[in-house]
Amino acid sequence: MVGIPGGVPDALRALGRIHHVAVIVRDIDDALAVWRDLLGLPVELVLPIASDGVTIAFLPVGESKIELVCPTDPSTGVARFLDTKGEGFHHVCLEVPDLAAALDDLASRGAELVDRAPRRGAEGPVAFLHPRTGRGVLIELIEA
Repeated sequence: MVGIPGGVPDALRALGRIHHVAVIVRDIDDALAVWRDLLGLPVELVLPIASDGVTIAFLPVGESKIELVCPTDPSTGVARFLDTKGEGFHHVCLEVPDLAAALDDLASRGAELVDRAPRRGAEGPVAFLHPRTGRGVLIELIEA
């Protein structure tokens, strides 16, 4: 792992597939008109997540998914991201077999964590690594 001494952490050695790539959008229906209607991807799930102030949609493509993320609360980090950077790529989500162990290992190696412990996500426990750790990319880990 570049920037983290000692190579690949043991907790990440069994790193799974890319679970999803997230795209921030202003309007979930307008975004679905592109991803579902124009590109023909099936919609697996559309879900408001009040605790995060977003509505999400998952569209499977191959073994991974596209996640559309639309802020519903203007005070959230996602809404601020949209206001400053506009629509587009937000994060990549990687599967790990044991999220708590991966976080402990990464923290011990100097990774900057957004979440120090797993939290509830739409499809299982998740946690984020700060974009400074990902060289400008927000990384989400999901226990799979």
